[in-house]
Amino acid sequence: MKQFRFLFLCFCLLSLSACAETEYAAHLAKQITGPSSAAGSGSQGNFKVGTPYRAAGRVYTPQEKYAHSETGVASWYGPGFHNKRTANGEIFDKNSLTAAHKTLQMPSIVRVTNLDNGRSIILRVNDRGPFARDRILDVSERAADLLGFKNIGTARIRLDVLENESRQVAALAKQGQDTRGFEVALNRRGVPTAPTSRVAMVTPQTSPQPVAQMQTAAYTPASYQPPPVPQARPVIQTASVSAPLPPAS
Repeated sequence: MKQFRFLFLCFCLLSLSACAETEYAAHLAKQITGPSSAAGSGSQGNFKVGTPYRAAGRVYTPQEKYAHSETGVASWYGPGFHNKRTANGEIFDKNSLTAAHKTLQMPSIVRVTNLDNGRSIILRVNDRGPFARDRILDVSERAADLLGFKNIGTARIRLDVLENESRQVAALAKQGQDTRGFEVALNRRGVPTAPTSRVAMVTPQTSPQPVAQMQTAAYTPASYQPPPVPQARPVIQTASVSAPLPPAS
């Protein structure tokens, strides 16, 4: 009987040792390959809204919103987060045209206007933040450069969610499609938005930098076509025309 108990105890110890080694191996594999490699999700990201969360002593409640505007201070982030995971599972690229917002669904498409110099650009939200000093948006390093506040660090901005474009990227992401590069195509095509008086007051008279000249590391996927952009109607100027004079006799 004692011999049977001894053999049973040895068996249990060997089993526990094997389980511990397996658990350690799995943990080591996660450290080497990253948290998403086992799931095979790649780096294209997923559609995500999320549940309420706490950061820096405040509680934030993410919501799926397609009509939203706000004005405040934006900052930028880059080198310290480059090649790390964003909140929706993408690999952050400091040279892409993306941004982080506390509560908007990911991905979503926003137009960001620098109220200090009038520059405007379209970005795709794929991350959470910022959580310091009541800032409303964190943009990529490249976006900050194009908006003209990289060297300054922050800027007063207006953020406008582009409803149609945001619904399109949301639908694509929900279907498991890659939405990276969608914002680049929109910038190159110059998606129009309704003007606002606040932006009009600070828009400079000089022409903005052509978006087609931007050199970014982002790309336009071939799996989708960018949304059709309505053509602006030409402004026809009319003038009163007087009746022709009778020929001179």
